[in-house]
Amino acid sequence: MQFYRDGYRPGDPDVVPAAPQTRDRAAELPNEVDVLIVGTGPAGTVLAAQLAAFPDITTRVIERRSGPLEVGQADGVACRTVEMFQAFGLADALVREAYWVNEVRFWGPSEDDRSKIARSGWVDDTPAGLSEFPHVIVNQARMQQFLLDHAAKSASRLEADYGVEFIRYEMDTASEHPVIATLRRTEGEEFTVRAKYVIGCDGARSNVRRALGIRLEGDAANHAWGVMDVLATTDFPDWRTKNVVQSAGKGSLLMIPREGGNMVRCYVDLGVVQSGDAEIRKATAAQLADVANAILHPYSIDVQQVAWSSVYEVGQRVADRFDDLSPESAADATPHLFLAGDACHTHSAKAGQGMNVSMQDAFNLGWKLAAVLQGRSDAALLRTYSEERQAIAADLIAFDKHWSAFIAQPAIDPEHPERGGVSPADMQAEFARQGRYTAGLATTYSPSTLTGSSEHQSLARGFEIGTRFHSAPVRRVADARRMQLGHSHSADGRWRIYAFGDSSGAALRDLATWLAEDADSPVRTFTAADADIDSVIDVHGIFRGSHHDVDVTALPSILLPKSGPLGLQDWEKAWATDDADDIFALRGIADEGAVIVVRPDQYVAQVLPLTARDELRDFFGGFLLPVTATVSAA
Repeated sequence: MQFYRDGYRPGDPDVVPAAPQTRDRAAELPNEVDVLIVGTGPAGTVLAAQLAAFPDITTRVIERRSGPLEVGQADGVACRTVEMFQAFGLADALVREAYWVNEVRFWGPSEDDRSKIARSGWVDDTPAGLSEFPHVIVNQARMQQFLLDHAAKSASRLEADYGVEFIRYEMDTASEHPVIATLRRTEGEEFTVRAKYVIGCDGARSNVRRALGIRLEGDAANHAWGVMDVLATTDFPDWRTKNVVQSAGKGSLLMIPREGGNMVRCYVDLGVVQSGDAEIRKATAAQLADVANAILHPYSIDVQQVAWSSVYEVGQRVADRFDDLSPESAADATPHLFLAGDACHTHSAKAGQGMNVSMQDAFNLGWKLAAVLQGRSDAALLRTYSEERQAIAADLIAFDKHWSAFIAQPAIDPEHPERGGVSPADMQAEFARQGRYTAGLATTYSPSTLTGSSEHQSLARGFEIGTRFHSAPVRRVADARRMQLGHSHSADGRWRIYAFGDSSGAALRDLATWLAEDADSPVRTFTAADADIDSVIDVHGIFRGSHHDVDVTALPSILLPKSGPLGLQDWEKAWATDDADDIFALRGIADEGAVIVVRPDQYVAQVLPLTARDELRDFFGGFLLPVTATVSAA
C-alpha cells in the first residue's frame, strides 16, 4: 500500500481524501447517475467497492432492506476470493477474523456397529501450492461490510441508500442516460432515476431480472437441507474441523466451523422432498438438532444458542443471458442493464461457490464499466461480460449438480451393495479431486479479444492464459522486501504487464525502454498526455538473480516512473528473484524470459516473448482506444 504520494496527511491512510466532486453531494439520490447498482449482496458490494475507486463516475447503490445484512447466509470464502480481497487491501483483515479450513475429515458407519459413526480418514482442504491464501470461513454479512466500509472510505465516499427498491424501467435511447429506473421507498413513494447503466445484484427473486423478462432455467429442487449456526457443547472430537458425516440410514451431515473459535455451521440432510412440499421449510432448529444428533451417534451436541437457521431445497438454475441484449438485438448493440450473482444463477450451498462466483461476476464487470465510462474502451467491451460469465455460471451449475448429488448419497451398506451409496473412502477421494474447483481456481476464460491464444504459453507454463495470475514470492529491488508479486495488483481498473527477465536482463531492459519511449508502444498509444504513465497499463520488471545486482536508478523510466501531483518516483515496479522461492522456476519461465499481460480482474490475458512489439500493441489495440496525444516518458 502506498500513501503520501499526493502529500503528507495525518490519520488513517485507509481513509482516502474525498474527491472534490463528492464533497457537496446531496444525501438524496440524484436525478441522474452513471451506474445504479441494485442490491448490496456479494455482487453488489464488490461492484460498489470497485467503482468507488473512480470518483469521476457517479455510482449509487440501492438496497430494499432497511440496513446492511447482519446474520446468516453464505460463509465459505474460496482462496480465489481472498486473492481478490487482497486487490482491495482487505485480505489481512479478512484472514485475521476468519476460521481457516485446514483439513476435511470423514466419518461413516463403524465396521463394528453400523448404528455408530467412526472417523475413516482426512485430506488437506486445499492442495499445497494452489494459492498463497487459505480457504476461510467468514459470514456473508461480514464480507459485505468489509466491502461497504472500503467504498465509504474511498475518494468517492460511496454509501448505500437503504429502503429503496427497484420496480421497473423503460428506455430512452436518445438520452445520454437511457435507462429510466422507477424506484420505490419503503414508505411507498415512487420516483425515477436516470442511469447510463443498471446492474441487478438483487438476488434470486431479482426485480431487475423480472423487468428484463429473463427467467432462471434449470432443474427443480428435490432434496432438502437444514442449516444452522450453533454455539454448543459436545463430545464429538472433530468439532473444530470441517467434517463430512455419513450415517447408516439416518442421513448425512456437513459440519463447518465458523470464525471466533466456538460457532459451527451444520448442514443437516432432510432427504428427498416432493415438488411443492412447503412443510419441510417449517422444520425448526430444535428439529434440525435432533436429526444431527441421530446422525452423530454415539456422539452428541448440546446446543446452547442458535445464531441463525434456515431450510432450503437444492436446485440449480441459470439465466440464458446476463444483460438486456436479446437474440434480436442489432449486431452492434451494447447492453445497458446487467444481472450478477444470484440474480442470474442459483445453486446449492454444498459446493461453497455461490457467494464466491457472485463476487467474481462483479469483479469481471466493474473494471469494464469504468473503462467505458472513462473513455478508455468502446462500449462494445461490455458485451464480453455476459459472454464470459454465462459460460462460467454454466460450469458452476454442472459442478454443483454433480457435487450436490454426490454428497447427498447414503453410506453404502457392505451387506447390501445393490442398494447403492458411497463409501467414506470414495467421499474422501472425491473431495481431494475437487480441490481446485472448491478453491475457486477452476475458471478459465476462452480465447477472445481480452484473452490471447496459447501460441507462446511455453514461455511461462505456470501462468496459464485465461486463468487467474498465480502469485509467487519475489524481492522488491528498492527495499529488499520479500512479498508476493501478485499483491502489487490493486483493484483500480489498470492492466498489468509483468516482464520476466532473460538471463542477462538485456531484453527486459530493451522492452521497458520501448514501452516508455516508442510512439508505437501501447503505453504511449493508450495513455493521455496529462495522465500518469502507469494510469492505464502498469508495467513491472522481474529480474533474475539477486536484488543487490540491480541498480534501480539506472533502469528505464517506466520501472521508476514519476507520478502523482508531486511527481514522486514510484519505487515499487522493479523486482528480483527471492533466494528461497525462485519465481522463474516455480512458474516455468523460459530462459529467454516472458511478458505476462494481466487483466484488471487478475486473469492472465496473454503470454508473449520479450521481443514482442507488434503483438503487444495489437493486443491492447483490440479493446483500448488510442488518445490523440501521447504521455511523456517522464
